[in-house]
Amino acid sequence: MNKDNQRSGSKLDRRHLLQAGLAAAFAAPLGALGAQAFAPRAIAPGIDLSEFPLCRTASDAPALTGAPRKLKLSWNAGAVCLAPVPVAIEHGFFQKHNIDVDLVNYSGSTDQLLEAIATGKSDAGLGMALRWLKPLEQGFDVKIAAGTHGGCMRVLSRTDSGVSKLADLKGKIVAVGDLAGPDKNFFSIQLAKLGIDPVKDVDWRAYPGNLLNVAVEKGEVQAFLSSDPLAYLWLKDTQYKEVASNLDGEYREKSCCILGLRGSLVREEPQVARAITQALLDAAMFTAQNATVAAKSFQPYAPKAATLADIEGMVRYHTHHHHPVGEILKRELKAYADDLKSVQVFKQSTDTAKFAERIYVDVFAV
Repeated sequence: MNKDNQRSGSKLDRRHLLQAGLAAAFAAPLGALGAQAFAPRAIAPGIDLSEFPLCRTASDAPALTGAPRKLKLSWNAGAVCLAPVPVAIEHGFFQKHNIDVDLVNYSGSTDQLLEAIATGKSDAGLGMALRWLKPLEQGFDVKIAAGTHGGCMRVLSRTDSGVSKLADLKGKIVAVGDLAGPDKNFFSIQLAKLGIDPVKDVDWRAYPGNLLNVAVEKGEVQAFLSSDPLAYLWLKDTQYKEVASNLDGEYREKSCCILGLRGSLVREEPQVARAITQALLDAAMFTAQNATVAAKSFQPYAPKAATLADIEGMVRYHTHHHHPVGEILKRELKAYADDLKSVQVFKQSTDTAKFAERIYVDVFAV
């Protein structure tokens, strides 16, 4: 997306308009949309579901019968990387698997979200692995059933900053929206792999997420971490450049977001657990193959500054074709746990193999 997507025109005017639009879009709390912001619709005409499930993970177990099973799914409605969720509703993927999903736009802490899933206030949730794994180390009854995609975190800097690669962050001040956030965890891991101590060699500073770019413009920091859609939209301004992302190197083939299910749902209603997982994976594959259609489904949730073309660009950038389950998922979870150990986020005494075995479930093997 970097240079190829940077646009010409008045840099000053475009920057001010973009900042105004982003500030307005993110002024309201994410929880304002509430539950079931998308009402279920009939399957859209022209969508042939006969080829699904495209991800080929479903077992031969019979489909759910009787009245549609009602479920609550927690998500962050502002996260464009979760576009498959409205796709699943608008294009009938939940309906196809005989489930009726209410969306709960959750804006609380990760601990609160995982507790809500574990205690039955929600049946499932979507979030970032590097935000969920530390709380899961504490023992919440939540099982990870699938990865959903990769790619939505970036390191940005000014084009004239002299910061051109991740190693250049050594000795620099870097702005983050959350000092315990997944982007800080991820890029700390990458710095450690480069032999740079992310604790001693980088000065991390916390700023409000929608004002991170202001910190770099004022010269208070030399780079900042952000996630899409904000990061993508800021990169439309030619004064910014992407220094690194979580699609670099070995992580290009790893998922960053995951699907968690209520443990009791997995144990007591394995067919239901399988149905919601399959519906979301089908929607993810559909999103990967139909980016324009998926972008339209997500558009009601996007910040006003984002055009339909912007949303489509983000959908294409995120790796919705990559959604591991089973042994592949377990290996990815263990690898992330090992990484978090390397930067002292996980306890050194944690057995990461046992941890991954405990938190994951293969709903298609049940």
